[in-house]
Amino acid sequence: MDDLEVVARINELTEEEHRLQQAHVGTPLSGEELTRLRAVEVALDQCWDLLRQRRARRTAGGDPDAAELRSGEVVEHYRQ
Repeated sequence: MDDLEVVARINELTEEEHRLQQAHVGTPLSGEELTRLRAVEVALDQCWDLLRQRRARRTAGGDPDAAELRSGEVVEHYRQ
């Protein structure tokens, strides 16, 4: 994926996240919806990580296409 594709995917996921959150204002999400929301959140983290990797490689004079999508397990357990 190039940068524009990653950003487009981030936008799609963000819209889905907002739809899930706003569809149930005042009422809890179903188990299935909670599972989907969590999957969307992880996918967003993965996309943001990929975009940061691509930009860092480009800035350092490297090949942004060498950046790889990391697993949800990796991106969810970064140390801040």
